[in-house]
Amino acid sequence: MLTVRTSSLMSGCIQLSNCISGGLGSSRCGCFQIFNCFSWGLGSSRTHALNEMEEEWGMVERKGTQLLVNNQPFFVNGFNTYWLMVFAVDHTTRKKVSEVFREAAAIGLTVCRTWAFNDGGWRALQTSPFVYDEEVFKALDFVVSEARRHKIRLILSLCNNWVEYGGKAQYVKWGKAAGLNLTCDDDFFSDLTIKSYYKAFVKTVITRINTFTNMAYKDDPTIFAWELMNEPRCPSDPSGDSLQAWIEEMASYVKSIDPVHLLEIGVEGFYGLSTPERLHLNPNTFAGQAGTDFIRNHRVLGIDFASVHIYSDTWLPKSESDAQLQFVRTWMHHHMDDAEKLLAMPVVFGEFGVSVKDEKFSFTFREAFIKTVYKTVRGSRKRGGSGGGCLLWQLFPEGTEYMDDGYAVVLAKHPSTQHMLSLQSRKLQTIHSKSFWKFHRSWKKSPMGNLLPHEEL
Repeated sequence: MLTVRTSSLMSGCIQLSNCISGGLGSSRCGCFQIFNCFSWGLGSSRTHALNEMEEEWGMVERKGTQLLVNNQPFFVNGFNTYWLMVFAVDHTTRKKVSEVFREAAAIGLTVCRTWAFNDGGWRALQTSPFVYDEEVFKALDFVVSEARRHKIRLILSLCNNWVEYGGKAQYVKWGKAAGLNLTCDDDFFSDLTIKSYYKAFVKTVITRINTFTNMAYKDDPTIFAWELMNEPRCPSDPSGDSLQAWIEEMASYVKSIDPVHLLEIGVEGFYGLSTPERLHLNPNTFAGQAGTDFIRNHRVLGIDFASVHIYSDTWLPKSESDAQLQFVRTWMHHHMDDAEKLLAMPVVFGEFGVSVKDEKFSFTFREAFIKTVYKTVRGSRKRGGSGGGCLLWQLFPEGTEYMDDGYAVVLAKHPSTQHMLSLQSRKLQTIHSKSFWKFHRSWKKSPMGNLLPHEEL
């Protein structure tokens, strides 16, 4: 079964993806200081606040199951907006890039996940192997510089498993045009020449000197993490060996170029053959045959945190609302437990959302779904667990609704959702205040520490 999602921007393209695919696989300037007033003091001037923010703009690091910046806890409280680079190419739509960052910062969001690729086709960044469009690269430069201006960190994804924006299918087309004997799109993961195309692109992006900031991407703390691929799958090899070998090779390669930034894979979190006792936790049988393996994949040297997506609406389309929310809680808890006990790393829920284009799901259910994700990952944060954060799929500014795949949240049109996202930001700020962490550490050492309800922390 195929799910249709509009992802065309201005080109009118239609996305087709497998039914268990999650995404495309998809007051202003000064308001952010409201969410940080506890650390600056309510009487501080805006200039002082911004200067302090600049001083604290360090690289995100990982220590065990925790994400840190300047030895302070960091939580991924964010959103996806995949089309930023393409919009930034055209000066008539570039303002939408600034707008979505401004709106996100105003409600306390801190991380954006977006595409740093477009392979072949309209406004391609990579027009052919080893050939890149400088104007599109400058657009990506603008996205990175605007994110920094609004104090938004970026997860930059480097390729797509799906045909949108080229992806692995475009790489294979290039290989066939060059005379390679390729039989399916999954040859992307094993063919030496195709892998050389990918490596060349990755190196070009990571070593890029931003024309707006004059800073190399690999040195810019605005970039929170690199993502090897959006939702990689290799169903032609359900053993998982092909994708595992590719992850090992590419993780090592990325780290050889940029050993500082964090790196993640981009998988959806399906359990594989290395953990047969967990296969029943997958949303359906096919998920265990997609060639991915949550535990095995994330034991690769160089991978810094685990990635998981959550799409109960497409994974379990026949389930009732309560059953879907229960699946969400169970799915998250198992992955957080595994990240903590087996992988010793944080886990970030890189995409989650509900499409209201399916008449079965209302805006009310979507908000209940978001609240469930937020409460579950916040509970892990309160306990000092491995829940590293989550990113809503997806945040759009007004005037871009024509691209809505059903998952878009337009804050101006959904004030109750905006309030919910803002409230999550405020709760996280409270959790991360220095006084909380000092109290939390000292309390855990006391004999009564385990008796305090998590809701009181």
